This record gives sequence, structure tokens and C-alpha cells, in this order.
Amino acid sequence: MSPQPQAAVGAPLSRVEGRLKVTGQAKYAAEHDIGGVVHAVVVDSSVARGRITGIDARAALAQPGVLKVITHLNAPRLAYRDNPVSLAPRGGRRLRVFQDDRVQFFGQPVAVVVATTLEAAQHAADLVEITYDVEKPSTDLTDSPADEPQTYARGNAEQALGSAGVRLEMSYRLSRNHHNPMEPHATIARWDGDRLRVWDKTQWVIGVQHELAAVFGIPAESVRVISPFVGGAFGSALRTWPHVIVAALAAREVGRPVKLALTRRQMYFSVGYRPAYEYKLRLGSDRRGRVTAMVHELKHETSRYERFWEANLVLGQMLYAVPNVSQLVRTVSLDVSTPLWMRGPGYSSAAFCIESAMDDLAYELGIDPIELRLRNEPDEDPSNGRPFSTRRLRECFREGAREFGWHRRNPKPRSTRDGDWLIGTGVATGCYDVWRGQAQAYARIDADGTAVVESATHDAGPGTYTSMTQVAADALGLEVRHVEFRLGDSTMPPAPPQGASQTMASVGSAVQDTSDKLRTQAIKLAVEDEGSPLHGVNADDVVVSGGRLQVKGDPARGETYQQLLARNNGTHLIARGSYNPGAESRFSMYGYAAMFAEVAVDARLGLVRVRRMLGVYDAGRIISPKLADSQAIGGMVGGIGMALLEHTVTDHRDGRIVNANLADYLVPVNADIPDLKAIYLDGRDDEADPIGVKSLGELVQIGVAPAIANAVFHATGRRVRDLPITAEALL
Repeated sequence: MSPQPQAAVGAPLSRVEGRLKVTGQAKYAAEHDIGGVVHAVVVDSSVARGRITGIDARAALAQPGVLKVITHLNAPRLAYRDNPVSLAPRGGRRLRVFQDDRVQFFGQPVAVVVATTLEAAQHAADLVEITYDVEKPSTDLTDSPADEPQTYARGNAEQALGSAGVRLEMSYRLSRNHHNPMEPHATIARWDGDRLRVWDKTQWVIGVQHELAAVFGIPAESVRVISPFVGGAFGSALRTWPHVIVAALAAREVGRPVKLALTRRQMYFSVGYRPAYEYKLRLGSDRRGRVTAMVHELKHETSRYERFWEANLVLGQMLYAVPNVSQLVRTVSLDVSTPLWMRGPGYSSAAFCIESAMDDLAYELGIDPIELRLRNEPDEDPSNGRPFSTRRLRECFREGAREFGWHRRNPKPRSTRDGDWLIGTGVATGCYDVWRGQAQAYARIDADGTAVVESATHDAGPGTYTSMTQVAADALGLEVRHVEFRLGDSTMPPAPPQGASQTMASVGSAVQDTSDKLRTQAIKLAVEDEGSPLHGVNADDVVVSGGRLQVKGDPARGETYQQLLARNNGTHLIARGSYNPGAESRFSMYGYAAMFAEVAVDARLGLVRVRRMLGVYDAGRIISPKLADSQAIGGMVGGIGMALLEHTVTDHRDGRIVNANLADYLVPVNADIPDLKAIYLDGRDDEADPIGVKSLGELVQIGVAPAIANAVFHATGRRVRDLPITAEALL
């Protein structure tokens, strides 16, 4: 079949839903207008470990408008069946709200107040008195025993270290980070008999649907989850958190629709976070900079009731051609809520340590940091021997060095000044897996020549509405304004969660397949229709452009979708399609980045300011350049936060997070953001998926923090191995 003209894909389009958002018409989870809704406010535990010994809700119940106070004393027993369709950790047991008197972390939901107004519910929640039998909590990663490890080894790392010409040993500490999306987590729940409808902030409507079905012991078909707009998530909405269950339970108990929105403070305790790490790395090399051995020993926090893991070993196995590698990672079970994946999960943490170590080695040997990385580039994946589908990291560094002006730097640390400011530049590698999942889509062309395409995916920020519209528009031969993409409803064809940078590869490929099938169906109808100008034409010679089916090379011969349907008395044509990545690929598939940063450090005060950043990406085919830039800039901003600002402070006496607010938990603001630029290598990866894309949304943050840290070292001559890098560490 003749290839379709590509008019939409690759064009720098603005978001198709942008007007809805800037005019306030886009409805987020808490904004849906549901008749008869009442309000719920969660009462959180004020201890991290212990048992509830008493609950006095009399004052709360006496308040005007209060309908009910639900606790473990009066809540019904819920089914809490096993749920295989879940992104919850497989180790341990998920928190079962209001099912017993046990408190497992500070801020755990221990009661919920339901009232006719939000103000009444908030006031009554303050009046609920709870007493505890308090046990001493363990919340300190550095002072708690570790669990059984996961390990990996190839070669003999200890022996290779012993014979290495150069040996380095480094220890790193990375603070806990919180997602802090603009939209707080919220849920509206309504029961219609034994059927449940939920409007939720989520990155996976299918996951919420199955979790609610499992908890309440009802068929998944009896649950509908709706989430058309998500105001950022960064991973925090990948699983179904207890407040969603609380909202549904409260709605059933009071017989009214219930709205429950978490406060900003509650989000620090109850919707996940990037766990804190301790990471020890030993490295061996010859004098030419060939790394011969790496030994990784790391541990990170998890909750005591669930065991959370993330992909923190991958980079140490495949990023560089190191023949001898040993890795050991342990979780530390603490009296805290369960962590969850946060942008670049596992990879971001490991990259900071590995890329800082590579920088140390470069200075130890007197080799340019880029040249050192290139000397250790593998020809195939050293972890499994597979060929790379594409690996253009050398090009990323070459293009980035030219654009950034790397050759102009004085390689000597603390050698460049601008008045009181010490100036430094740094570089680091970014890398992230190419994830793909099964996805389905539905498409319809109506008699007016417009199309609707649907899939139960999400748009938590990357621009899914727009990018899927672009893919469908080109495949159907329509203008973008004549295609509507719909998402965020569990009644639509299923799709994987919007996480791990898999949406474009997975859902985009399903949209491509569905749209191809629909276009092929229309062409078949035309060439078999005696009344069509295309009758008798070989279907493979027909393309569609501007909504018109026409012979390739003879555009005068053809007709529009409208004409075809009208003549055949049709109101529409429909098609369903899918994408299934199938068996494990024989290729090693990753996206790559070369990250460059320039910083200025006040020589007297230790203040760090990022002056400019550049990211060069090997991310396959770029469907929407403007959206890609949005992702890249956002990733750099998140990386600045990780490197210089973000960290949780916990009072280990009671497990309370001291800075659970946006005044004291610092995130980057406009004044912190410098000139940011992204460049994408032209190309595609057809081994990865049918549309040739690779990971981008996670990739753009990985490598940012170490690039900044390496620039700080170049500016000051002081290596800081703890994140965030504070002024105190540089004084």
C-alpha cells in the first residue's frame, strides 16, 4: 500500500486542548459538576506506629451538616481481593483502610468525615479525637536494618578492582523527593445501585477500575472510571491510593455522591515519593580510561507493609562497556508510607552516582569527561549481548559539545570566574528503557468527514490529546482540526498506564493500526463501488490527503469521505485496532541523552545558579516537536529541583514530615530556571515499535542532576555527593 503523506506528524502544533485549559473549561477530578455531591475530609494519624485505642467523634457528629464519621469501628468489612491488574508492589500487603486499629505511618487515614459542605467537613474533622497506644517508629534510612538483597554480577569485580591501575571509592546520599503536581489528588465517587462511577486523578483508569472492583468485591464491569484531564502527576497517580477507596466507601455509606480532595500537606504522606538512597560505588580503570570494574552497593527506603522496588540496577549493567560488575541493592523497611515511581524512577538516582563517579575518574586521569565516556561506549549491550536497536550517544555528545561550546572550557576546576561567581560546566549521560505495552483503540469516520478516535489512555502532561491526533490525522488523511481524540474513560478500549514513557509507543501504535484499518476499509469500499471515481483502481495505489481518497500520482481522480459515505447511504465507518509488542525483542532498546550544564557558584556564599542547560536526545521519531520541547524543559526543571532544592525533612521521633508544604519543600520557580534548550537527533527506531518512537518523558530528567553536580565541581573544585547540593556543602 502506498505510504500516506505526513502532514501532521513532525509539525510543531500547539496543544489541541490548550484553549479548554486556559479558559478553565477543562474539568479536572474535583471539578466535575455532580448533582447532590457531599464532601469528605480525611482525618490522618498523628503517630507513625501504634494502635488506635479510642475514637471520640461526638463533637464532630454534633456539627450542622455532618452526615457521618467513618472509622474502623463502624466501617464495613471490605473484600480486598487480590488484584493482578495493579501497579502496587507485589511484596507485602496493601493498606486496608478502616479495617483494623493498626497505624503504620504518620498521616495514615484513620477516619473520614462526610458533610454537606466542605467547610463543615473540615471543621468536624478537626474535632475528631483519637488516642493511640504509641510504639517507637523507625523512619531513618541510615539507622535501620536492611532487607534481603537483590544482586547481579558478571566477571569478577573484586579481582578486577584489585588489579586496576586506578581505583576510586565514593559514597552518595540522595534525599527523598515528592512529586508535587499542580493538581492535588482528588476523587468523586457515586453509586447507582451496585454500580460505581468514579471521577479520579489517575494515570491509569483501567488500574483504578480493577482495584475498586477488587476492594469492594464487585465485577470490574460494574466500575467506570473517568479522568479526562490530569494536572500533572510524575508517577504519583500510577496506583490507586487509599483516599480513592475512602471516597467510594463514604459514598456507599451515606448514599450520596462524595467528593474527596487531598490537601497539599496530605499529599506528602499518602501518594508516594522518590525514596531516599544510600549508594556506594567502587570503580577500577586502567590509565587510558577504560573502566574495568564497578561495584555498586545501594539501599533505599520502603514501607514496612509493602516492599517497593524500582529499576536502579539497569544503568550499572548496560551504560558502559565494563567487563566486571557487581551489584547489590537492599530495601530498608520503615514505618513510612510506600514510595512510588517518580520521573525517571531508579534511573535518575543511579545516574547521579554513576555519572558523578565517571566525572571523578575523568579528572583523576586528566581525560576530557566526554572523551572518557566515549572510550567506554559498548558495541552491544554488555548485560545481555544483544545488539542495540539504535544507540547514537556518540552523536548526542558530538552535537551537544558543538552547540554548547564545550571546547571553550578551561578543564581545570575553579579556573573560571565572573566577578564573585565561580563558573563551571558539566556533562552527563542520560538513558532510559523503551517500554511498550498492549493497547487498543477505536476509530470512526462520520458522514461529515470528521473522525473520532478513542483509547483509555491519559494526558498527565505530555500532550497525548495532540500527539495521538497527529498520528490519526496522517493515517486517515485528514486535517488535524477534523480529528478528535478522546481518552480517560475505562469504557474505552484498554491501554497501559501513562508511565515509563510507553504511551506514544504503545497507544500511538494502536492508533496507527486502527486508523490504517479504517482508511483501508474506506479505500476498499471505494475501489469496489461502481459509482466511485476510484472503481477498479488497485487499492495499493490509493492515498488519502485532505480527506480525499485519490490515486497516487493522479490526484484529480478521487473523492472525499463525505461523497463515498453519502453515495453508500452510510452514516459512518468504524474500525478497531491494537498493538501488542509480543515476545521479548532480540534487540536492546533504550533512549539516550547527553546533558550539558553551566553553573555559577557564589565564591563567598556558596549559592548555586544554573546559567544554561542543553539536552541532546536519541529518542527515535519525534511526533510533536513542540510537545517534546515541553517534556525536555520540564525534565530539566525537575532535574534542577533534584540537584539543588528538593528534599524531605523527617522528625524521626514521630515520623512527621516537617516540611510538608510548598513553602518549606523547595521546588524550582521561574527565577531558578535559565536558558534551556533541547535538540533531537533526526531518525526513528523501527525495531522499537511500528511508529518508530522511543522513550522521552522519563529520559529528559535522567542525567540532569549529575550534569549540574559535575558543573559545580568544575566551578569550585569541591565534589558534593549528597543531594540536594546546598550552600552549606560548598562553604
